[in-house]
Amino acid sequence: MSEHIVLIGAGSAMFTRGLIADLIRSGEEVDLALVDIDPLALEVAERLAHKMVSLGRAPITVRADVDRRQVLAGATAVICTVGVGGRRAWEQDVFIPRQYGIYQPVGDTVGPGGTSRALRMIPAMVAIAEDVHELAPEALFFNYGNPMAPVCRAVRWVTGAPLVGLCHGVHHVAAYLAGVLGVDRERLSYTAAGLNHLTWFTEVSVDGRSAMPRLREIAQELGHVDPDAHAIDEVMHNNPFSWRLCALFDAFPAVLDRHVVEFFPQFFAEGDYYGATLGIGAYSFEHTIAAGDAIYEAMRSDALSAEPLRPDYLERIGGEHEQVVEIIDSIRRNAGRVYSVNLPNHGQVPNLPPEAIVESPAVADASGLHALEVPPLSAGIVGTLCGRIAWVETVVEAALTANRDKVVQALVLDGVASSLDIAERLADELIEAQREYLPQFHV
Repeated sequence: MSEHIVLIGAGSAMFTRGLIADLIRSGEEVDLALVDIDPLALEVAERLAHKMVSLGRAPITVRADVDRRQVLAGATAVICTVGVGGRRAWEQDVFIPRQYGIYQPVGDTVGPGGTSRALRMIPAMVAIAEDVHELAPEALFFNYGNPMAPVCRAVRWVTGAPLVGLCHGVHHVAAYLAGVLGVDRERLSYTAAGLNHLTWFTEVSVDGRSAMPRLREIAQELGHVDPDAHAIDEVMHNNPFSWRLCALFDAFPAVLDRHVVEFFPQFFAEGDYYGATLGIGAYSFEHTIAAGDAIYEAMRSDALSAEPLRPDYLERIGGEHEQVVEIIDSIRRNAGRVYSVNLPNHGQVPNLPPEAIVESPAVADASGLHALEVPPLSAGIVGTLCGRIAWVETVVEAALTANRDKVVQALVLDGVASSLDIAERLADELIEAQREYLPQFHV
C-alpha cells in the first residue's frame, strides 16, 4: 500500500530532512503532507523536500499546509515533532531557573524546563490528537516531542488516541555500549525499561552471553574521575555519573550523563559537574541552541537557493527520525521487528504503576506495536522512577487544568527548588515568561 504520511511540526528542518532521506531510501510510494503553523518555516521545509525528492527521483509527492485539518483525512501515519515556542521559548525554560541556581544541560524532560515545556506542549498535542482521532482514526500516530512521558500520558488520558512515543535514545546507547565493549552493534542484545531519558539497561549480552560482568568492570574504570586531572571534554566523553549509577544499580541508564543528571539534581548543587557548570561549561545549552539555529539557517539556504542540492545530501544522518520509517515498514510487512517505544504500562513492566508511560521493547507487526513483558525491575530502580511518574501525573494535571498550584507541586516533586518560596516564584516567572503559549493560565 502507498502511505499518506502527515508530518506535523515540519519546520523542525533537521528532522524533516532526515525523515525524507529515509523515505527516499525506502523506495516506497508516499504522499507526504508537511504541516507547521509557522508559514516561513513551512516554506523552507516544503522547498527542501521538493529538492530532495527531485534529487532522489523518488515516487514521493509533497504538499504543505499550515492547517493540519486540510491534510489529515485518509492519513495512514501521523508523525509529530512539535516544539511549541521553538528554541526561543526553550531558552527561557533554562535561563530563568539559572537565576535561582538551577542549571540544566537540556531542560526538556524533567526539572523546571521539563515542567515549563509540558505546560506548552500538552494542550497543543491534545488538540492535534483530537483532530487525528476524528479525521484519521486508523492512522499510526507517533510523537517525538518532549517531555515524552507527560505528552503521551495527557494525550492517552484525554483523547484515547493510540499515540506512540519514539526516541532514538535507547538505540543510541545500545550503539554506545557496543563500542565500549568493543563489539559490532549487531552482536549486542539487551533489555531496557524505564522512563524516557531514564531507561535502564538491565541486561546486555554479546552473542548470547551476558556482558554485565564486563560492564561492571568498566563502571569501576570510568565511574571515578579526578576533575583536576582530566579536561571537562574528556569527563563528558566518559559519562562518569552514568557509570557510577551502573556500578550501584547493576544496570546502565540511558541516555548518558547529559540527560541522566537532570533526574538526580540532589547531586549537582549549583550545577557543579566534576568542576564545570552544567549547561555552561559542561554540555553547553547555549551551544545546543546556537547549533540548532545554524542548522536551520543552513537548511533555509539550501532550500531557497537556486542551486541544486549536492549529491551526498541524501546520505543517512543520525537523529530522532532514525527508526520511524523502519517501524512503519515492519508493521506493513508484518516483520515483527522489536523497537524501544513509549506506551502505557499494561503489565509490560510489572512493578511500575499501570497506565504510566514507560519506555520498553515492543514488537511491530501487522496489528501495530505491542509491548513485550520484561522482568520486574529492582526495588532501587523502581525507586528512581516512581517519583518521576508522580511528577508526570502532576504536571499533566497542571497543564490540563491551568492550575498554578499544581505547577508549584511539580517543581517541589522535581526536587530542584531549595525552598517552597523559590518553587512558587519560579513557577510564576516561567508562566509569565511563556504567557504567549499559555493562554489557559491568563484568562
